[in-house]
Amino acid sequence: MVKSINLYNSFNIKNHHKSSIILIGNFDGIHLGHQKLFSLAKKYKKKYSLKVGVLTFEPMPKMYFNKSIKNFRISNQKQKINLLSKLNVDFVITKKFDKNFSKTTSVNFIESILKKKLKAKFIFVSNNFRFGNKREGDVKQLINYEKKCNYKIVKPKPLLIKRKIISSSLIRNYLQIGKLKETNKLLNRKWSIEGKVQSGKQLGKKIGFPTANIDIKDYVLARPGVYAVRVKITNILKTFKGIANLGYRPTFNGKKILLEAHLFHFSGNIYNKDLTVEFLKFIRKEKKFKNVNQLKKQIKIDLLTAKQTR
Repeated sequence: MVKSINLYNSFNIKNHHKSSIILIGNFDGIHLGHQKLFSLAKKYKKKYSLKVGVLTFEPMPKMYFNKSIKNFRISNQKQKINLLSKLNVDFVITKKFDKNFSKTTSVNFIESILKKKLKAKFIFVSNNFRFGNKREGDVKQLINYEKKCNYKIVKPKPLLIKRKIISSSLIRNYLQIGKLKETNKLLNRKWSIEGKVQSGKQLGKKIGFPTANIDIKDYVLARPGVYAVRVKITNILKTFKGIANLGYRPTFNGKKILLEAHLFHFSGNIYNKDLTVEFLKFIRKEKKFKNVNQLKKQIKIDLLTAKQTR
């Protein structure tokens, strides 16, 4: 059973959430490295009888400072909160990252926010954590303020697999080059995209394969191509296997990136419904066919592969 989680959008938290264990970061994707971190926080929670809170930022600072970054997220905010609720977290502070907050000095962040407002007892951060105006603050500075601000810094060693540090950056890279199997292993679940079904040009329907069209918004752009998927429709308990095309639809001279999912053994109107599309297997890269008949022939082959995928 997933526990309820308290959500804040400012540092004005309830008294019973003060003097807690605070984990600071983007936690994009909540991968195995993050999961190890939360497992350690759970031990501290039990040992010291403290609550566990997460401090994260929206938008992610990198996306705020570099407006040209459009497709970046592994998980959206809703998915992140849902995943955190499964990790024994008591509360989440999602601080809006804007011009005003970006000018907060590192000393002000430590003394006014971590000490005065949150009264943090243990602070979990990665070794390369930077904060404050122009990224002036680092872990060394946080440690220097331990005694003065009555907290303890915890910086666990990163998790390595095959000598590679598991990070959100590594997972984004894997998705972009089509290493879905490796991605799902590092996430400890199937990577998924959530979105609302929108009306499209009904190109799939015209060639005998109706699809649910989803705008991927600012999700990381995985390798364009055909994938075996599993689809969850909000308020419907059953899940549906299917096949999806993530890409530009070159045969139809498409310009916008789109996720199109065809659900097996499903009939009904799902326009404006919220879907979760889980990516099970990368089948093939996107290709421009000479004509629609060639495309239909290839789709039939892809369907067989998708239906055999577990």
